[in-house]
Amino acid sequence: MRQTWRWFGPNDLVSIDDIRQAGAEGIVTALHHLPTGSVWSPAEIAQRQAEIDTMSDGTPSGLGWVVVESLPVSEDIKKQRGAWREHVAAYRDSLSHLAAAGIEIVCYNFMPVLDWTRTDLAWRLPNGATCMRFDLTDFAVFDLYLLARKGAAEDYDEAISEAAARRHAGMTDDARRLLGRNVVFGLPGAADHFTLDDVRAHLAQYAGIDAATLRQHLTDFLELVVPDAERLGIRLCCHPDDPPFPLLGLPRVMSTEADYRALVSAVPSPANGITLCSGSLGARPDNDLPGMMRRLGAHVHFLHLRNVARESAAIRGSFHEAEHLGGDTDMVALIAAALAEETHRHGAGRPDWSIPFRPDHGQDILDDLGRKAQPGYPAIGRLKGLAELRGVITALSHPMTSATS
Repeated sequence: MRQTWRWFGPNDLVSIDDIRQAGAEGIVTALHHLPTGSVWSPAEIAQRQAEIDTMSDGTPSGLGWVVVESLPVSEDIKKQRGAWREHVAAYRDSLSHLAAAGIEIVCYNFMPVLDWTRTDLAWRLPNGATCMRFDLTDFAVFDLYLLARKGAAEDYDEAISEAAARRHAGMTDDARRLLGRNVVFGLPGAADHFTLDDVRAHLAQYAGIDAATLRQHLTDFLELVVPDAERLGIRLCCHPDDPPFPLLGLPRVMSTEADYRALVSAVPSPANGITLCSGSLGARPDNDLPGMMRRLGAHVHFLHLRNVARESAAIRGSFHEAEHLGGDTDMVALIAAALAEETHRHGAGRPDWSIPFRPDHGQDILDDLGRKAQPGYPAIGRLKGLAELRGVITALSHPMTSATS
């Protein structure tokens, strides 16, 4: 398993030097500064590769750009409106330029409007660390009172609605503003940051687009880009919804094992695959992550290894980011399944037998609390997670373990 690290470019407060010292072997990044729907030019790609390849003192970093995360799919493509065909053409051109630069793995998602959703970006834990959290009651406050979405009341049961009313009544104006900013924060480092009016406008444009329609739009997109990716030697891998259940009346089509089976079956190709994110999928109690890795492992091109602690047994419930070996996903079992898949691939002669992974997210600990890096992407918290994951991989790969298993 190849150890990678997400980097948001030169403005990231976690530097290439830091990442090299953490022991990562490759970089996961994107051209976040370019507008969604535009072509990633060879010059822009080469510039980012040069930034990755060099440490602050000018010496080689030994790192390379291993995974693109993400080459974003525009809202026009998801809705099949406006300039969507032009955006697909730009996507295909970008894939060609990435392949020419030697990059083979491209992660993307098909979530409408928001790339991920949390209600608190720095929730304090008992030990003083902070983490990201999704609180369903707070989200209901946002939906029912701040956004005031038409029809929102139908999406919450009586208990949540009453709790949201009480919480909203007790919130200060500053707390309400902070909640609104947190929910619409979107993807860290992205070019698009939404206001409440932006969200309302986007939601209106999704009127009439249900899950079946959105799934068909995803299939249509893949039918247009997967042949190029296969010809170019690129492996596309779709990231799951985060969180993996409907929000704001929007459809979700990448939340369960059944969704991923539908994805790979719709456009069968070695270029059409999965980003298995244990944190996103793990927020649902009915998702069996080790089992998904065993059953769908042949299609997994990229792994996000993180953990969440669910705060209820409901499909749609509150959760927070846990330590990598804590939380509700059996990380040791998941890694064991990934290593077994690698062994199978190696025996079959697959050139992509080594699956890249990154320590996804992390709790802010120690100096992270003052550094204030991208929410969810601290230096020390991720270093701790990578060290723990590396230890599990080392232990499971040791001859002594193999001999006793």
